Amino acid sequence: MPHRFKGERTLMRIFIGESDKYRGKPLYEALLEHMRKKGLAGATVLRGVAGFGASSVVHTEKVLRLSLDLPLIIEVVETEEAIQAILPDLDEMIGGGLITLERARVILYRPAAVEDGRSR
Repeated sequence: MPHRFKGERTLMRIFIGESDKYRGKPLYEALLEHMRKKGLAGATVLRGVAGFGASSVVHTEKVLRLSLDLPLIIEVVETEEAIQAILPDLDEMIGGGLITLERARVILYRPAAVEDGRSR
């Protein structure tokens, strides 16, 4: 089955904190919902065990108070056009963080095999 994603695409990484909010909900959840609504191919949220950003405050799972704001990375692979179209929305939603873009070569993109109406 051919898929629309084979070839050169753009990898977007969004670096935010676990405690970041957007309109009262966790920012990462709001971003995922927004990206899904906009029809992006997919997104993955990764939770870091430690990190620091522009403020130079180290957030780590070793200190209870700081473990409530661990670093999160949201990765999205999409067409350059789709990424560029969503950037203004991200600018409005993300208060503090970092967004990077780089080229990615997609070699496979397809849903898992479906048996009895369920993905495996």
